[in-house]
Amino acid sequence: MYIRKLWCILMCAVFLVSTIGGTAAAAVPDTIQGKLAIVEQTAYGTEQTGALLDRINKLERDFTGTHAQGSIADRVGLLYNYMFDNSTSPSLVTQMNAIEWGITHQVSMKSIQERVTNMETTVQGKPSEGTYKARINKLSSYAFGGKAVPLVQTTVPENTLVKISLVTPINAKDLKAGDKIEYQVAEDVIENGMLVFAKGALGEGNVNKVVQARNFGRDAEVAIDFKTARAIDGTTVDMFLGEEAKKQMKSMAMAAGASLAGIVLLGPVGIVAGVFVNGKNVNLPAGTEMYIQTKAANTLYGIQTTAE
Repeated sequence: MYIRKLWCILMCAVFLVSTIGGTAAAAVPDTIQGKLAIVEQTAYGTEQTGALLDRINKLERDFTGTHAQGSIADRVGLLYNYMFDNSTSPSLVTQMNAIEWGITHQVSMKSIQERVTNMETTVQGKPSEGTYKARINKLSSYAFGGKAVPLVQTTVPENTLVKISLVTPINAKDLKAGDKIEYQVAEDVIENGMLVFAKGALGEGNVNKVVQARNFGRDAEVAIDFKTARAIDGTTVDMFLGEEAKKQMKSMAMAAGASLAGIVLLGPVGIVAGVFVNGKNVNLPAGTEMYIQTKAANTLYGIQTTAE
């Protein structure tokens, strides 16, 4: 009886945060400006301003050290592929993910320039100079001993569970439809001996609906589309809060109820960190942990690992 009551309390907090369903994985932008903006956001953290040629020249100078030939569209396409494409060699994003995981066993949501600087400081005590390409190659030698990033293609099944931690608090009083929600992967996900989602990886969703608490005991509601999480190879993978994820959270709550005195104790032991029910409001602070799942099977590049 006690466990059932605990489960009901937890679900009041968690399952009012629901999903409307996943969307297609992020498509490659179909404009020069769109591609350039995404490259800049990944490289520097924000889209840059100014003339297109100046922005392209800066990226080429900072990252490769050489200016490509061809049209503006050709040059932006090369930068985009260098940042994200794994078809011929690991992309810059994949390399950085692999380096961070290889050294610290988690990845960062920050820009490439911040990630490189932070990793150099961690490894050698201070940042290096030179292009990001040269600096990343040096970091790769620290992480993998001069060998290539150990990527192997693998299939991640539909409904693969991913434990996440909220970065954006979900509070019905502060949110409105259309707001962006960010979260992080909370634990590594390994399939067939391959790391496919790394702890710390970025996930993004949208608020689809918000209903405030009303009179006569009507609870607040927040509907979240968890949309996508970033795999270790940089791929954005469709995610949603489905039945498998709900079952996993129910098991998590039942396990807590068997050994803990109450919901207030869940945070410190990391079962469902920081979940509070404030009256009839939906209030999930940053750090709240829950599960989501992949919407479909995906073929991804994973990092070889000895973990089972």
